[in-house]
Amino acid sequence: MTDSSIVPASECTTMAEVRAAIDGLDTLIVSLLAERMRYIEAAGRIKADRDAVRDEVRKAEVIAHAVKVAHDRGFPPKLAYRLYDMLVEGSISHEFEIFDARGSGPA
Repeated sequence: MTDSSIVPASECTTMAEVRAAIDGLDTLIVSLLAERMRYIEAAGRIKADRDAVRDEVRKAEVIAHAVKVAHDRGFPPKLAYRLYDMLVEGSISHEFEIFDARGSGPA
């Protein structure tokens, strides 16, 4: 995190410190998810046909990558799998909305 007032987890001694750090991290996480969604929207704008929106091979690649990163960073891989499965499904749903809203043909 960029806020120098945030106490590292290993040095927290109060729940107020823990909660402040979690709130700061949640702001960063949601900001990154919002940025990620802009790319999902771009995909919905760029893809030539509706059948291309759901790509199970790509979904598996994205989830596998997240699980590997989770493992490498000390995050529970099973939790990463569940979170990313939900995130990707939600992203696909949003991409369908973007694709359908544009009408026929690429934007």
